[in-house]
Amino acid sequence: MTDPADVDEAVFDVVDQIPPGRVSTYGAIGELIGVGPRRVARALSSGGGAVPWYRVVRADGSAAEPVRVRQLELLAAEGVPMRAGRVVLSAVRWPD
Repeated sequence: MTDPADVDEAVFDVVDQIPPGRVSTYGAIGELIGVGPRRVARALSSGGGAVPWYRVVRADGSAAEPVRVRQLELLAAEGVPMRAGRVVLSAVRWPD
């Protein structure tokens, strides 16, 4: 995939499939579509407002700093388990 718009759409399509109460990582999404985790983050930060962007976290379960408070609020509202401000990925990782 070389067209940036195609990459963005692929990221949005995958993120839109993450069920409520489940969480994925930038790296896992990147593996599904063949790009790196930073490219996934870039797509979500530039235009991912229409998809559940907050269900995507860093590999260690932490939220991205610019949206950390809001992201953790939205995840908590879905019942996502957290410990010390990080998602417990072993309990809610998607895809399995």
